[in-house]
Amino acid sequence: MSPRTLAITGASGLIGTALADHLTRRGDRVVRFTRSGSSSNDTIAWNPASGSIDSERLRGVDAVVHMAGAGIGDKRWTDSYKREILDSRTKSTSLLASTLASLSDGPKVLLSGSAIGYYGESETTSFTEESAPGAGFLADVCVQWEAATEVAEKAGIRVAHVRTGIVLSPRGGALNKLLPLFKIGAGGRMGSGRQWQSWISIDDEVQAIDHLLSSSVTGAVNLTAPQPVTQAEFTKTLARVLKRPSFVPVPSFGPKLLLGSELADALLFTGQRVEPKVLLADGYAFVHRDLESALRSLLGRPA
Repeated sequence: MSPRTLAITGASGLIGTALADHLTRRGDRVVRFTRSGSSSNDTIAWNPASGSIDSERLRGVDAVVHMAGAGIGDKRWTDSYKREILDSRTKSTSLLASTLASLSDGPKVLLSGSAIGYYGESETTSFTEESAPGAGFLADVCVQWEAATEVAEKAGIRVAHVRTGIVLSPRGGALNKLLPLFKIGAGGRMGSGRQWQSWISIDDEVQAIDHLLSSSVTGAVNLTAPQPVTQAEFTKTLARVLKRPSFVPVPSFGPKLLLGSELADALLFTGQRVEPKVLLADGYAFVHRDLESALRSLLGRPA
């Protein structure tokens, strides 16, 4: 495959950093969107809040991977921060989609971020890309986030909505936050432990995005491993890989006091069982299909 020129928003985040490194190693040219300063050979200046973007720098770019957005778990969910979570996604996506639609010689592919929060929560239902949206704040955000690409789709841009699950990496995200507790033997299941955790390793997250860049897939694509686990299974597996005990469950009142009830429920005490139906049908071969092999690889803990 000949080298491509690819632009990434959110390139300083956990996924964006790993993706940029991966694409650069394979010989592609990566251009990063930046909110500070002006454009350069390797950056594109933009400001979604004010609606500005250096569209000229997108000419000749093959595809855009859009991963920008305020962190879901970075702050308590006050009304103002919930508005920031929504606006940071919808405004940036609308700006990007309308800009791509206006360019005759711009990117013809847009992989736009989304999340499995689209499906709401359930302990009994298995969700695929064909499932209807659920209820709640995160589901509402995802629905509006995905709808913001419509103008690009109508202009003939190939748009895929990357519905990402829980990304496992020792460098950030949920796993990074859990490791200190589990390493000292103080980790345990959250609440009942029956809530589903649809996870994906950072290696598969990055390689699946790379796969989709060269695919013909449009619409929703679940980026989750083929074998989701319950929260109880997740904690048992992590403890086993680290060779540490995991006996004491974490009651809900502590995290709810720290994070706020709505955020704690969304992140820790509810979940959804999600299947990567489209990705598997498109021929993607997972690096890590099961949780234990993923954790052992990510943490350098051979069996």
